Amino acid sequence: MLKLLALVFGALKLGKLLPVAATMLLSIALYAWVFGWWYAVGFVALLLVHEMGHYLAARRRGLNVGLPTFIPFVGAWIQLKELPHDAETEAYVGIAGPLMGTAGALACFYLARSTGSTLLLALAYAGFFLNLFNLIPLSPFDGGRVTAALSPRLWLIGVPVLVALFVYRPSPLLILMAVLALPNVMKAWRGLGSPEEQAYYAVRAETRLSYATLYLGLAAFLALMCEQLHAELPRTH
Repeated sequence: MLKLLALVFGALKLGKLLPVAATMLLSIALYAWVFGWWYAVGFVALLLVHEMGHYLAARRRGLNVGLPTFIPFVGAWIQLKELPHDAETEAYVGIAGPLMGTAGALACFYLARSTGSTLLLALAYAGFFLNLFNLIPLSPFDGGRVTAALSPRLWLIGVPVLVALFVYRPSPLLILMAVLALPNVMKAWRGLGSPEEQAYYAVRAETRLSYATLYLGLAAFLALMCEQLHAELPRTH
C-alpha cells in the first residue's frame, strides 16, 4: 500500500513538472531554429532562473504559486494562484525575478571572462538586457510591481518608455504588453479612489526607500553591463 501511495505521489509530482518540461523544450526548439541549440539552451535556462526567483519569493511569502510556464518568443511566467495581499508583497515577489536573473547573467559573464567564450558573453548580455527590460516601471512588468510599492503614479513614466521602445524597434510583444498595461495606466491616471486600493498601496516610508534604492541600483547596474557588453560583442552583418 505504501509503495502504491509513493508511486501515485511520484506520478502527481511528475504531472506538475510535465507542462514545465514541455514548454521549456518547445521554447528551446524554436529558439534553436533561429539562434542555434547552445544559445537556445542557455537563454531558456536564464529565463528559468529569473522565473524561479519569483517562484521562491512567492513561496517564501506563503502565496500559492504554480511552476514556470514558457511561451516561445514571449518569455515565461509563473501563475500566482493567490494574489499578494499588499503592494509590498507584490514588490517583494516582483524584484526577486530580476535579482536572481541578474545573478544568472553574472555567472555567464564571469564564465565568459575565464573561458573566452563568445557564446557565454552573448548569453550574459541577453540576461542583463532581459532583466533590464523587465524593470520598465509599468505593470505587468516586474518594474511595475516594484514601483507599485512606491506609488502607482510612477507607472505613467513607463508609458513613454514603452512607446520609445516600440518606435526604436517595433514588436508584437510590446503591443501585447501595452494592452495588458492599459488598465493599470488608467488606474494610475485617475488615482487611488477606494479605501481598499489605498490600503493595498499603503507602504511605510522606510520600506519605500529600500525598494527605491534597490530598484534604481539594479537598473543602473544592468544598464551599465548592457552598454559594456554591447560594445564588446562582435557585430553581425
